[in-house]
Amino acid sequence: MSMNRRQFLKVAGISTIVGLGGSALINGLRSGELEASHVLTDEKALTAKRWSMVIDMSKFTTDDDYKRVVRACHSIHNVPDFSNPKDEVKWIWSDTYGHVFPGQDNEFLPAELKDKPFMVLCNHCENPPCVRVCPTKATFKRKSDGIVMMDQHRCIGCRFCMAACPFGARSFNWRDPRPFIKEENLEYPTRTKGVVEKCTFCFERLAKGLIPACVEAAQEIAKEKGTEPGMYFGDLEDANSEVRKVLASHFSIRRKPELGTEPSVYYIIGGKENA
Repeated sequence: MSMNRRQFLKVAGISTIVGLGGSALINGLRSGELEASHVLTDEKALTAKRWSMVIDMSKFTTDDDYKRVVRACHSIHNVPDFSNPKDEVKWIWSDTYGHVFPGQDNEFLPAELKDKPFMVLCNHCENPPCVRVCPTKATFKRKSDGIVMMDQHRCIGCRFCMAACPFGARSFNWRDPRPFIKEENLEYPTRTKGVVEKCTFCFERLAKGLIPACVEAAQEIAKEKGTEPGMYFGDLEDANSEVRKVLASHFSIRRKPELGTEPSVYYIIGGKENA
């Protein structure tokens, strides 16, 4: 009897699950309660009810500012550099206002705003459509802090999550990425051909008590310039957190709010609201 790829994956997957623990694991996978354990946390771990990021675009003034932030993320996460837009893999990058905020554009916007690149990454939505469509739970939302994760070991390369994400925040490895890693970080796993990857809010750094690499880079840039940082990170559910204080004193917007995904990434594009 012949068997196609989908049938094979179904049988192999069920067999593996049963072998690992039977009905309890199957029920957990169906209910969405089963989450992969990537790293062990310690007493220094940073915790939150819902992690959030605020990006103040007025603080990004040079091309080097953008490059340093992107480099900080991509270097520690072994993101390959194919130097080819067709095969490009990206966790954080920049794009124009019109592409980042479609529907919030108009002909009377200041020219410097229209032409200015905006930092973009996974929005770690409160209602992530990517999670709903993943057949293997390779992408899931952590109940503890709201981070939308990506487990490449579970990914079967169907790319349903890429089709569901309205922000283009996921990349697919069309080619083996490992030969295109310039300087491999041995503390973070590399990926293989045929899987999806994306920003994970540096969950592995949070487990060690460190803030995301991009935020750390933005803080270093601000320190050198003697200005406020261009990126903030904290607990959106904590009224005393830095992100809540920044949002309370500045006008901010989010990407495609009309879709109801409730992004956890906010953008400051103007001056203080209460100034």
